[in-house]
Amino acid sequence: MTILYILGAILIFGVLVALHELGHFVAAKLCGVRVNEFSIGMGPVLWSRDRGETQYSLRALPIGGFCAMEGEDEDSADERALGSQSLWKQLIIFAAGPLMNFLTGLVILLGLYAGMQAFQVPAIAGVAPEFETYNGATLEKGDIFWSINGERVYLYNDVDLLLNLNKGQPLDLVVIRDGEKVALENVQWNTFTGLEGESYQGYGIYRDLTTTEEATLGGKLRMAWLNTVDFVRVVRLSLQMLFNGQAGVDDLSGPVGIVSSMTEAGEQAQALGGVLAAVESMFYFAAMLAVNLAVMNLLPIPALDGGHILFLLVDAVSMLLLRKKVPARYMAAVNTAGFVVLMGFMLFVTFHDVFRLVG
Repeated sequence: MTILYILGAILIFGVLVALHELGHFVAAKLCGVRVNEFSIGMGPVLWSRDRGETQYSLRALPIGGFCAMEGEDEDSADERALGSQSLWKQLIIFAAGPLMNFLTGLVILLGLYAGMQAFQVPAIAGVAPEFETYNGATLEKGDIFWSINGERVYLYNDVDLLLNLNKGQPLDLVVIRDGEKVALENVQWNTFTGLEGESYQGYGIYRDLTTTEEATLGGKLRMAWLNTVDFVRVVRLSLQMLFNGQAGVDDLSGPVGIVSSMTEAGEQAQALGGVLAAVESMFYFAAMLAVNLAVMNLLPIPALDGGHILFLLVDAVSMLLLRKKVPARYMAAVNTAGFVVLMGFMLFVTFHDVFRLVG
């Protein structure tokens, strides 16, 4: 089954990239921009066909793709060139790829939640005997987590995520009690007595594993949206950890690492719940990856969509203040340099993934 999961993961990754480029393609066509080539994959051409003004191609490496628009990286006198369009049209075109990925993640989650009968509620079952002594106040059975250290608790699993993220540090909690928000500040990490009389290090809060709410249509829509927003938050927290030194190169993954993680998730889910659970697990991972791609592509880095959007805004400011645009050749040079650096980084991460797998 492992090879099937690997092939499925590669297919999912390729489809997500294709949908991203499709977002750019559709937006460009709707905005009247000439598209010279729409490609799924990178590297040598395996298949191509000209239809109208656009060449459609399939390339050998399923790790990317592109939508080559007239005048995207060079000056062009064509009135349908990208650079000849209004600022708003160009912003829409570059934002369309990440938006397509975001919507893809949301749609996948809607499909996964469609069959749910109930959702777990992030409720509290009780606290350790020492909790009130250490903290000067207590939590009550039935309290529902609202936020932990300023981060909203959207989903049941967010509690574990946020507690682990702040492990050992004091917590500022907000819970919902009888429909009202109740704040409990400076909750301490300490030694507590467990349910079976054992001593352990933690916060002394017992999770409720049984409280659920009915999965109505409105509830399913809300949970799918909150889960999508939660994925965005996870990317933000991951970037914060990377920049402040809490995460390093070993925590990064390229295409090889992503495929490996999806395969592992599928195998683990199958061992616990069968093939259907494995398929659901891989689609959930795909939703997370889709949202991840959306957010990462909006970062203001040259060669990414966010870098293009940044250059457009810089160009607009230059026109406003200096009455002239930044020459396209300068932007093309920066984008090319950014692309080289980005590809070099991707190769580094990919080789790191390979060595980690075989090591």
